[in-house]
Amino acid sequence: MALIDFILHIDDHLITIVNQFGGWTYLILFAIIFIETGLVIFPFLPGDSLIFAASAMAANPQYGLNIWIIYAVVAIAAIVGDTVNYEIGAWSTRTGEKHAWFNKLINQKNRLAAEKFFERHGPITIVVGRFIPFIRTFVPFISGGSKMHYGHFITYNILGGLLWTGLFTIIGFFFGNIPFVKDHFSMIVIAIILVSVVPIAIVALKKKLTLKKEFH
Repeated sequence: MALIDFILHIDDHLITIVNQFGGWTYLILFAIIFIETGLVIFPFLPGDSLIFAASAMAANPQYGLNIWIIYAVVAIAAIVGDTVNYEIGAWSTRTGEKHAWFNKLINQKNRLAAEKFFERHGPITIVVGRFIPFIRTFVPFISGGSKMHYGHFITYNILGGLLWTGLFTIIGFFFGNIPFVKDHFSMIVIAIILVSVVPIAIVALKKKLTLKKEFH
C-alpha cells in the first residue's frame, strides 16, 4: 500500500523530498531510476511518473530544480542501470545452476513477457522497452542472458535512455503545471501506466488470435 501511495502521489512525496534534501534530490532521483532499470528484482519502481513529476517541479522556480540537471542525471542513471542489468543477465546465464536462488527472486511471468517481446521485435526492443513498465527492467537482463554483442546493446541502450528520459522530461516540464494536470495527478499517473502497457496488450492479443486461427 505504501508503494502504491508513493506512485499515485509521487508529486506530493517529491515535494517533501526536495524540501528535506534540497540538492541531494538529484542523487535520490538517480538512485531510484538506477535501481528500477539496473536491478531486475525491482521492476515496480515508478520511473515514468518520477521523471514527469520532477520535470514539472523544475518548471516551478520555487523548488530550485534545474531541468537540464534532471535530464542528465536521469539519462545517465537509465543507461548505467541497463548496463548493469545486462551484466547481471550475462552472469545469471554463466552461473545459473550455481545460483538457482537468484532466479527465485525474479518475476518469471514478467520475464517471459519480456522474452516474447524481445523475440518478436529484436534489438529495437531495448529502445521500445524503455517506455513499457516491467518490460524495460527485464529487456537488458535478457539481452545479457542471450549473449547479445555488447557493442549492439550499448548503442540501443544509449538511444533508448536518451529518448525515454527526453520524452518524459519535456512532457513534465511543459505540461506538468497545467492546473488540470496538477489537480488530477493520480489519474495522469494511471494514464501513463495504461498507455505504456498497451504494446504488451496488443502483442498478447495478436498471439491469442493467431493461436485461435491455428486451431480452427
